[in-house]
Amino acid sequence: MNWAAVDISIIGPALLAGFLVVATHVPLGRSVLNRGIIFIDLAIAQIAGLGVIAASVFGWQTDGWEIQIAAVSAAMIGAVLLHWTEKRFPAIQEALIGVVFVLAATLGLLLLTNNPHGGEQLKDLLVGQILWVSYDQLLPIAGLYALVLAIWYWVDVPNVNRLLFYLLFAITVTASVQLVGVYLVFASLIIPALATRGYADKSRLWIAYIVGAAGYLAGLITSALWDLPSGAMIVWCLAILGVVAGMLTRVISGKTAD
Repeated sequence: MNWAAVDISIIGPALLAGFLVVATHVPLGRSVLNRGIIFIDLAIAQIAGLGVIAASVFGWQTDGWEIQIAAVSAAMIGAVLLHWTEKRFPAIQEALIGVVFVLAATLGLLLLTNNPHGGEQLKDLLVGQILWVSYDQLLPIAGLYALVLAIWYWVDVPNVNRLLFYLLFAITVTASVQLVGVYLVFASLIIPALATRGYADKSRLWIAYIVGAAGYLAGLITSALWDLPSGAMIVWCLAILGVVAGMLTRVISGKTAD
């Protein structure tokens, strides 16, 4: 255990990135869980990642505006496609989402076949590089997330406009994947929503936010103390805290019944 490794100059931007991701992914995750399309985030995230991979294959700089356009464009095309399949084939939507995810993932592997840095690039896409996030990088992301949340609640997107739901989802996930990676995007969306499904509506949202924020905090500190991969550690901390939150629901409901 090395407490000197808990450096606020490194953990601070990463923690803020996690809080920003949680801010948008908790309400989106609740809608995903309610709709029963659990793996849409993986599919959209993988499609956005495919856009990044394709852009890099064409020689575009990984931090340039071209790659952002490629990622967002790919994700929005995927969102429109999945919105169409939901309208046309609602009974098998979850299966189709799985197929889209597998196709996007394998196409990414094919594109990286002759890339000497393909393995590292794929790892960054999946696990993310949250410790390399800077405050300057987070400013436009914070503005984007604030706009998404404003539209989300003002329009009541989950209940009013399904196409807008898919498009906002695509934009948000695209930004998040490049911050924290595919695995953390999925965990941030699903685990807090799943852990709090038994709570009353009034408290469910805030408890989900607490689970998400605490998961990022615990994961970053633990990974620094024991020199472990941050993204993987955060996923596990989210899962553990999610189990605790779920168990508390049963305890509370049991006491109420007594």
